[in-house]
Amino acid sequence: MPDNDLTRLRTALTAFFALDGFVFAGWVVRIPAIKEQTGASAGELGLALLCVSAGAVITMTLTGRLCRHFGNHPVTVVCAILLSLSVALPPLTHSVPALGAVLLIFGAAYGGINVAFNSAAVDLVAVLQRPIMPSFHAAFSLGGMIGAGLGGLVAGSLSPARHLLGLAVIGLLVTALAGRTLLRHEPVKTPDRPHREEHTPRRLDARTRGLVTVFGLIALCTAYGEGALADWGALHLEQDLDAHPGVAAAGYTCFALAMTIGRAGGTTLLERLGRTRTLVAGGTMATAGMLLGSLAPSLWAALLGFAVTGLGLANIFPVAVERAGALAGPSGVAIASTLGYGGMLLGPPSIGFMAEWFSLPAALTSVAALAAVAALIGAATRRAALN
Repeated sequence: MPDNDLTRLRTALTAFFALDGFVFAGWVVRIPAIKEQTGASAGELGLALLCVSAGAVITMTLTGRLCRHFGNHPVTVVCAILLSLSVALPPLTHSVPALGAVLLIFGAAYGGINVAFNSAAVDLVAVLQRPIMPSFHAAFSLGGMIGAGLGGLVAGSLSPARHLLGLAVIGLLVTALAGRTLLRHEPVKTPDRPHREEHTPRRLDARTRGLVTVFGLIALCTAYGEGALADWGALHLEQDLDAHPGVAAAGYTCFALAMTIGRAGGTTLLERLGRTRTLVAGGTMATAGMLLGSLAPSLWAALLGFAVTGLGLANIFPVAVERAGALAGPSGVAIASTLGYGGMLLGPPSIGFMAEWFSLPAALTSVAALAAVAALIGAATRRAALN
C-alpha cells in the first residue's frame, strides 16, 4: 500500500477514535436531563446505565469474531453508524425499561466499535512498524473533552433531543467521510513493509490466551483508575480538601488533559523507551501521582497528583491492547478490551465500598496499588510476550 494511502487510512481511523469519544461524552453530559425526563430514581438510573456496560461487554467478544469473518474496517463502519443512530434514542424514551433497552443498543455499538477500530489500528501499527497506537487513543481522549465541553455549553439552550440528534448527524457525516477510506483500504503485508515476527498473530492456544489475558489485566488495572477518578475525584477534593465545587470539578479535567497530552506524545515515548519501559515507567508515575492525589493535605498538591496520574496512565492501556492484538488479532483485542472495560466498571463501586469501610482518601490509594501491579506485570511478562 502506498504511503499516501497509509496516511489517509491513519487519518480515517483517528477520526473514528475521536468520534467515539465525542459521542460518548456528549451522551454522558445529558444523563441528568434524561433522568428527569424518565422520572427515574437514582437506583433505577443506575440499572439503566448498567445496560450500557452490559451491551458493551456482551458485544466485545462477538465483535472479535465478526472482525475475523468480515474484516476490521467494515465492522468499524457498521458500528459507527449504529453508535451514531442509537445516541439519539434516549431522549425519545419516557420510562426506565425503555431507556434501558435503547442503552443496551448504544452500549453494544460502543463496545463493538472499540474492538473493531482497535483491531484495525493494531493492523496499521504492524504495517507502519511504528508504535502509533497512543495517538489514536489521544484522539479518543480529545474527542471526549470536546464532546463534554460542547455539551456543557449547549445544555442550557438545546433540549437533550436536539443535542443528541445533532451528535447523531455529526456521527453519520464523519462515518460517511472517513468510512469511504476504511472500506477502500485494508492494510496488508508487503515486501517493503513486512510484519515483524512479534506482530504476527498467533493461534489462540492456551499459552497465547494466557498472555492476552495478562495484557487484559494490565488494561484493567489502568482503566480502574480512569473510572475511579471520573466518579470520585471531584468528591475527594470537595469533601476532604474543602475545595469549591467548581475547583473540584477541575480535578478530573486536570487528569483527562494530562492523559490526552501523554497520549499525544506516546509514539515518541515508545520509540525511545520501548513498550516494557513505557509500561513500567507509566505505572510507577501513576502510583506516585495517585498517592499524592489521594493523601496530599493541600488542594494544589492533589491536583498535581491527578495530573501526574493522568500522564502515567496515558499510554498503558493503548500499549496493552496493541500487544494483545499483535499476539492474537481481533480476538486478542476483544479479550483485552473486555477486561479493560470491566476495570472501568469495577473502579467506582469498589472505591465506594472501600470508602465506607475506611475513608475516601484510603480507597483512592487502590488506584495507586493497581498501577503498581500493572508496572510489575509489564516487567514480568517482557520476554514471554516476545517469544
